[in-house]
Amino acid sequence: MQQKEPPKIEFPCEGYPIKVLGDNENNFHDFVIEMLRLHSEEQHIDFLSIKASESRNGKFVSVTVKIVAQSEQQLSDIHKAFMATGRVKMVM
Repeated sequence: MQQKEPPKIEFPCEGYPIKVLGDNENNFHDFVIEMLRLHSEEQHIDFLSIKASESRNGKFVSVTVKIVAQSEQQLSDIHKAFMATGRVKMVM
């Protein structure tokens, strides 16, 4: 069976979703926004798209924000920066 290659992303990519999962504590929502501000220009963050969802038991929260992704390198840098904080369980 032939495997399909994942679709190529063309940059800049408007509306690229970044989903960050972490413990539901210490203003995680604000933390996610501040981290994205470090790696994206303010006008490239869609503040109206921000969605937060708690896990069933309330222990975890996921925050999704759409950005205008500029490059694969930027996306890699965002992932590495979030994971290096120790507050994040997963970035999608």
